[in-house]
Amino acid sequence: MADDQHEEVSKKVSAEEEIRRGITVMRRVVQGRSRGIILDVYWSNQGQLIEPNGHTLTSFIGALVRNEIPITCDDWRNKELNESKEKIWSEIKRCFNIEEERRGFCMKLAGKLLRGFRTFLSSKFLKDADGNFVDAELPKKYESLISAEEWEAFKSKRQDPIFQRISATNRKRASSPAYPYRKGRVGYGRLEQSMLQKEESSETSLPAHVLWKEARVGKSGVPQEEVLHVYQKCEELSQSLSPDDTKGILSRALDVPEYSGRVRGKGFGVTPTSLSIKKGKAPSNRELHARLEAMQAELDALRREREASASTVYRDASDKDSINCTFQPNIPEGISHCQLYLSI
Repeated sequence: MADDQHEEVSKKVSAEEEIRRGITVMRRVVQGRSRGIILDVYWSNQGQLIEPNGHTLTSFIGALVRNEIPITCDDWRNKELNESKEKIWSEIKRCFNIEEERRGFCMKLAGKLLRGFRTFLSSKFLKDADGNFVDAELPKKYESLISAEEWEAFKSKRQDPIFQRISATNRKRASSPAYPYRKGRVGYGRLEQSMLQKEESSETSLPAHVLWKEARVGKSGVPQEEVLHVYQKCEELSQSLSPDDTKGILSRALDVPEYSGRVRGKGFGVTPTSLSIKKGKAPSNRELHARLEAMQAELDALRREREASASTVYRDASDKDSINCTFQPNIPEGISHCQLYLSI
């Protein structure tokens, strides 16, 4: 929950900056592409976007999604968005060296950035200081991104009683986080990268509770006592719990439930599935079938080789027997085999 809280606060603070920066980065990236400059993208061991060019790709995706997806989109999984998503992915590949397998990450990031943009618009223009709805006109600075019809539909949705009830609950939850995130725009992936580089460590990742503690250290460089208490509890639990425990150490120390599809203290892009792949996930039925077929082919080859070898040995032995049978020693007449033997 603490991760969700810091994200809600960060959206309000940095969304407008992200929009300006995203537009600027998009221009720079596209201009670079026209000169044949394609940017490389790098990933952490756990599949998170890192530097160099991690922040550039993030801003580029943000600019793309604001241009291609209407703010009235409430369901990122809507199949009607497939064409727009395909265009976004196509533009990403034209400007960045990125593998096809990273498409899922980029699309999830695009959905997250779109939600952040919608949250920013609501907080900045459609609410007063007390959180009450304000019937504002479409801001001129966003007229190139948002049509008048989209803005009216967007406002109408924010006046819906169900939406307002959910919004109030989320706002209350995000207003006073117990352990506020203090690294601004730096996500867990880049934070982990900077920590490993600073320590000159040969490790490729850090425990979740180590990242969690560092993410809550402000400019003073000293973590709060409450944060240290949670960290110490995590250290104690790490000595007694199995690494394969279904509930993470950090969640146990915070005494909060785990949420499906995420790993507490690791940030965006890390899932229980991705971690299990790194640890060695059990093979699928298809993979097992392929392995069995390969083993069977190997056994068949060995069997044929053994049969061929046995046939050669048998042939050699048969040749020797035939030679022994046809060989007739030159024994003088009148001397039997027994006499010959005794004379020797």
